[in-house]
Amino acid sequence: MALRFLTAGESHGKALTAIVEGIPAGLALSEDYIARDLRRRQGGSGRGGRQQIESDRAEIVSGVRHGLTIGSPITLVVANRDWENWRDVMGVDAPSEAVERVTRLRPGHADLAGAMKYGQSDVRNILERASARETAARVAVGAVARRFLEELGVEVRSHTTAIGGIEAKVAAEPDWRAIEESPLRCADPDAERRMLDAIDAARAEGDSLGGVTEVRATGLPIGLGSHVQWDRRLSGLVAQAVMSIPSVKGVETAEGFELARMRGSESQDVILPVDEWAGRPWRRASNHAGGLEGGMTNGEPLVVRAALKPISTLARPLPSADLSTGESVTAHYERSDICIVPVAGVIAEAVVAIVLAGAMLDKFGGDHIDETLRNYRAYMETVRPHAGDG
Repeated sequence: MALRFLTAGESHGKALTAIVEGIPAGLALSEDYIARDLRRRQGGSGRGGRQQIESDRAEIVSGVRHGLTIGSPITLVVANRDWENWRDVMGVDAPSEAVERVTRLRPGHADLAGAMKYGQSDVRNILERASARETAARVAVGAVARRFLEELGVEVRSHTTAIGGIEAKVAAEPDWRAIEESPLRCADPDAERRMLDAIDAARAEGDSLGGVTEVRATGLPIGLGSHVQWDRRLSGLVAQAVMSIPSVKGVETAEGFELARMRGSESQDVILPVDEWAGRPWRRASNHAGGLEGGMTNGEPLVVRAALKPISTLARPLPSADLSTGESVTAHYERSDICIVPVAGVIAEAVVAIVLAGAMLDKFGGDHIDETLRNYRAYMETVRPHAGDG
């Protein structure tokens, strides 16, 4: 596999760590560049108190020298500032005094399944790693992938399309600058005002809200991924990556489930003749497929949407059961967000960027970025009609 990564760390542990392997040498990369996406992950309305404590920044401790990658694994460390308040609870060594166990299970979280799977009597051993705090490490990795994709002319963006049943009206090409300045990363100001009111109401009631976020990747060449084996289909890899984000319960490309209601003559993306390509090869009259056909990119923008359930940790806890006794209790509560849809878009950007960077490296290879670019440019010269060939 050309690109791979691992993350480690717990929500209230000392730090989150990621190791990224496969990025070519010679790529300009800095901590400041990665910090931009980490700040985006922490912003937005509906976030909880943890974001007032943390100020995420990834330290690069290997794989970069004098501002350029050197081809070896890149190690990223994101310190948890809140660790100072959790040293006794989360320390590596056995505590001098007993630490209170978490046994009140939260419906909708990993608590019960994880405790059963790993034989734990304290749910904290599960919830610390199952926490969405882990996604800070993935966003840092995604920033590295984004930096690589920029060299190849690929941009990955996201925006909120729905929160709490309120749907945004979105133009064919959203105003991305306005989205970045929006508290909910929403392109529809009227819908956003109603979304903000809904978030305030949920907060007052000790509840939470879900919604939908959309990722768009532009500048992709035709032919990333493959049709020849199930595990090489880019559509499957993208869906798996997005589905791995906590609270995501559904993934679709472009119209997705809406296509099931259409006829075939309505749902296919007509291939335009060469005189209508407008400077980019093999254009389509529409993009119902979301840029993916047969497990491969088709040259149109990749469009993927994620449906997020309301988060499981509620300020007004639901009825539940105790892990130790099985008796009726209210679910455990620690500070939490009210709505994570806007930040989920940033996380989805990251995981999509990681998949796309891997697909680029699978196709074009290169131990140095210059080699990758040569291979990419040579391939792009071949993307044309084959009339008369052979």
